Amino acid sequence: MKRRVSPDEQLMTALYTEHYAVLINFVSRYVSDRHKAEDMVQETLLRAWKHIDRLDPEPGRTRSYLLTIARNVVTNAWRAEQRRPKLVSDETAVNSVPSADNVDQMVEGWLVAEALERLSPEHRAVIQAMYYEGQSVADAARKLSVPEGTVKSRAYYAVRALRTVFEEMGMLR
Repeated sequence: MKRRVSPDEQLMTALYTEHYAVLINFVSRYVSDRHKAEDMVQETLLRAWKHIDRLDPEPGRTRSYLLTIARNVVTNAWRAEQRRPKLVSDETAVNSVPSADNVDQMVEGWLVAEALERLSPEHRAVIQAMYYEGQSVADAARKLSVPEGTVKSRAYYAVRALRTVFEEMGMLR
């Protein structure tokens, strides 16, 4: 049993047979991947089939109409590709991008540095020695040339002052 072929199907078969080679060569000038080029030619023929009523039966006009559609398909694909983010294969570039945790740590570091700037120089020196450099009370006392009891009291009042500064900055509730 033979299937009846509609005139539109015959026309599309004829278009494919006559113009496929020209279309694939045209698209291949702009697209290096053969599979993408074939997909674009199929998209061109699909768009022509959707608007088959616009086809002019003259051979020169049909080819120029198909090439115009192919140009639009290539342009649309290029524009879509430009909007997509590019994959980066450079390891150093990928590793240099801060992660969400690094950004949070950086912001917290800036806020702590700002809070430390608001402390008195004596309190800042004790905080620096004990909490950043990890020195004991005795080592901090020797470094700062003050008695150990003074280091302890300055540390106590420096932490209280920092808490107040953080509350003023909106970091603590």
